[in-house]
Amino acid sequence: MALGPPTRRRNYSAAEWGEKSSADLMSRYVSNETGYGVPEEGWRICLAHEFKEKRKPFQAKDVSLSNVLEHIGLGIRYLKWWYKKTQVEKKAPFIDMFRAQPLRQIYGAPLGGIGGGTITRGWRGEFCRWQLNPGMYHYKTVTANQFTVCLRRGGQTVYQQVLSVERPPTLQGWNWGYCGEYAFYHALYPRAWTVYELPGQKVTLTCRQVSPVIPHDYQDSSLPVAVFVWDVENNNDFALDVSIMFTMVNGSGHKDDKCGGHWNEPFHLEKEGEAVSGVLLHHCPAVNPYTLCIAAREQPDREVSHQTAFSPKGTCSGLWSDLITDGRLDSPTGSSPPTPKGEKVAAALAAGCSVPAQSRSSLEFCLAWDMPTITFGSREREHIRRYARYFGSKGDAAPSLGHYALTHYRQWERSIEEWQRPVLQDSSLPSWYKSALFNELYFVVDGGTVWTELPEDADVSGGVRSEDGGLPAQPAVVKEFGRFAYLEGQEYRMYNTYDVHFYASFALIMLWPKLALSVQYDIAGSVVQQDPTERLHLMSGRCSPVKAQNVVPHDIGDPDDEPWQRVNAYLIHDTADWKDLNLKFVLQVYRDFHLTQDSQYLRDMWPVCQAVMESEMKFDLDGDGLIENSGYADQTYDGWTVTGPSAYCGGLWLASLCVMCKMSRLADNEETYQRYRDILDRGSAAFDKLLWNGKYYNYDSSGRDLSNSVMSDQCAGHWFLRASGLGEGEYKAFPKEKIQSALKSVFDLNVMSFAGGQMGAVNGMRPEGVPDRSSVQSDEVWIGVVYGLAATMIHEGMLEEGMRTAEGCYRTVWERLGMAFQTPEAYCEKNIYRSLAYMRPLSVWAMQLALSTSPKDRTTSAQTGAPDGEQREEESEG
Repeated sequence: MALGPPTRRRNYSAAEWGEKSSADLMSRYVSNETGYGVPEEGWRICLAHEFKEKRKPFQAKDVSLSNVLEHIGLGIRYLKWWYKKTQVEKKAPFIDMFRAQPLRQIYGAPLGGIGGGTITRGWRGEFCRWQLNPGMYHYKTVTANQFTVCLRRGGQTVYQQVLSVERPPTLQGWNWGYCGEYAFYHALYPRAWTVYELPGQKVTLTCRQVSPVIPHDYQDSSLPVAVFVWDVENNNDFALDVSIMFTMVNGSGHKDDKCGGHWNEPFHLEKEGEAVSGVLLHHCPAVNPYTLCIAAREQPDREVSHQTAFSPKGTCSGLWSDLITDGRLDSPTGSSPPTPKGEKVAAALAAGCSVPAQSRSSLEFCLAWDMPTITFGSREREHIRRYARYFGSKGDAAPSLGHYALTHYRQWERSIEEWQRPVLQDSSLPSWYKSALFNELYFVVDGGTVWTELPEDADVSGGVRSEDGGLPAQPAVVKEFGRFAYLEGQEYRMYNTYDVHFYASFALIMLWPKLALSVQYDIAGSVVQQDPTERLHLMSGRCSPVKAQNVVPHDIGDPDDEPWQRVNAYLIHDTADWKDLNLKFVLQVYRDFHLTQDSQYLRDMWPVCQAVMESEMKFDLDGDGLIENSGYADQTYDGWTVTGPSAYCGGLWLASLCVMCKMSRLADNEETYQRYRDILDRGSAAFDKLLWNGKYYNYDSSGRDLSNSVMSDQCAGHWFLRASGLGEGEYKAFPKEKIQSALKSVFDLNVMSFAGGQMGAVNGMRPEGVPDRSSVQSDEVWIGVVYGLAATMIHEGMLEEGMRTAEGCYRTVWERLGMAFQTPEAYCEKNIYRSLAYMRPLSVWAMQLALSTSPKDRTTSAQTGAPDGEQREEESEG
């Protein structure tokens, strides 16, 4: 890695700070047990840990008085809209400023592959976050969903314990209150381990949770399944019979669990010489019915037994006694009657084996859920999930899914280990980074994600064909790999929010490039279409069309409505006048081409790139080759006003011109090249003259008191050039020494002069070293922006600074604030955070791209899972 100019060394004592921060999470662990096969790297926490800091979500009341006065119209209009949405239409608002989710410091790695719905388990083992209805979350811990262990010696049960630290008011016939100081949780997504020492029993259990999230795999990665492998270590001098019981309620803790008509049935499935058995829980609401499946693998020396139905209320001591008597369940035949209205039903499955003295055995369980056809909130049309291509769309696939998972999970684990090994074994990379890189990937699956088939009658560009600047009705990539959508955030309910996807897209293009390209085709198809329906925009109070032609949409819709069909669920601003969306499309098109070398994609996107650049030209009001912002928050920082030429949008504009020059050459179009080159040369001169102050680029050129604030994201355009193998020689937009000086200013001010250098980079900093408090967003830290900034520093040879910058965010979110597996959009130095479980932090993968890109030959290394041309892709899929 070529390093730039030597940076001033400081005594960061970063190692001590970091080690203490990680060690805190395990400080209450009293056992010496390390479990079976638990990796060293990842996020590790004792089940007895309590986070000291309790933060509050940002709410309307947190806005400062000056900001309230400035946005009084917005407040009134939002209130009226919110009332109509929630009280009249009985719908969920796409952003709820009055009912933000409280912080629950409980979440662990989600279960399931991509796009089939998710069930998240907490790090203490609870089943607590549900997204089975596409894109719609509810946060209920279902108490009866548990694993229980039973130990028997010489025909007598000697120990039986629910593996939960909770002491709930229900199910009091069960033995609750496992001592959390004897257990720890370890996450290295898409796998997680929980290690339980059973006090006084000389037995250690390791539960390994495996989900099929496998880079470059477009089949198994779509499956709605997870496997739990229980390794039982018997450290006694005598044999023990060990049973694990898995209990599951028919439903998700939602009110429809009591709507009646749900029923369970046992099943046994044998194929290819492998048998699994378990219970199917048929959940039958009026909309989006599904089947849950709990299954265990049958082997000669394993006994699998079940209880088809029990009522998960009262003391529930019948089930407890059933297990305690002989370590197995009664296993009745036949299905349970449908539940009456107001009643819930649950099922139990037990697997048992004998574990000889001083040895180890394992038991394998699976949880699958089958909801192959879905409707979104409008219920206008039916969509088929990706996995139905392999398991059918009839809703009868749960047994096959369970069987497939239990017979293939070892293969998945081999693929996962092979993908992660080069990073985990690289001793030059710090431990926190390895955890951040893999654990932040949870959002690809748990971002309200849907992965559906392109319907037979769909036309991605609304009838505008390639010869007219549009696209084929069914582009090959979308037809073959399906449609993909993930939310801006679990609380900001808009699919594929494009100004944010710009940052997050690195994870997709490096790991599932076909999904990244599919998203681009959908966005391009929307660009060439329009929706002239007038509607009120809440910030300006003016009416304008939902979607203008030849501009990039803000998002492709709300899952509570009809995504793809009706785009732009976001109605705070009219984003047709945003300055960043079109540019982010152009920059992603070339970055994606650079990483995939897919020339058909480039040919398809080229006319759309030209169209959005034409639309963008109108923002250069004075013809100096540089666009101007319009005096409101007209870009991704949608609460931070910007006026005239600005570092952020101006930089994205120059980078886009640079990329247009490169693409013109690839298209053999010299005339277009000359046109963009001329604008780039003039624009670069104007950018320098209007924004460069000798140390960094000013926030904007409005001449306001705060226009010389230091913006952490001022080099975003240059970052994308670097990620695309450009930024030097003929294809550069910014002088190297100015970029390095700007990054150094950001490091010294936004990072090291903020919160003791331990919380990442604040968005806006005054040159005198205090945060810019002029807006609700300028004094926030945006984790996804910080990971992108760190990547830019690494590209520029500032490895140590880049790592230090990103480390502050990781440690704040995962170790201090208890926001594991729900990384928010933003936090302030004190007290508040905003928008939990957010898309942008997937940009940590941009750091991996930067680390794996050598300055001489800017292609990506085979080790990262980053595609480098089609041939690697075929190898990895073969």
